[in-house]
Amino acid sequence: MSKDIDDGGPAYPELLMDLDGDAIGEGGMSLRDYFAGQALAGFCANRDLLDPEDVSQWSYGHADAMLAARGGKDD
Repeated sequence: MSKDIDDGGPAYPELLMDLDGDAIGEGGMSLRDYFAGQALAGFCANRDLLDPEDVSQWSYGHADAMLAARGGKDD
């Protein structure tokens, strides 16, 4: 059984419109992906960390911890 992951919603919301100008949804990077990217940049600054699989797991682990620390706030 898989657990649903809270992605925090969009980091930079983008309203998607059709050709008639009607809103058809939201796009943009999730806050979880943004947090993971920031953690990844920090991990990559340390050249001793060579295993990409470990680095990606650590990055998303930190992103999940940051989302949990926010307490599910959307603002």
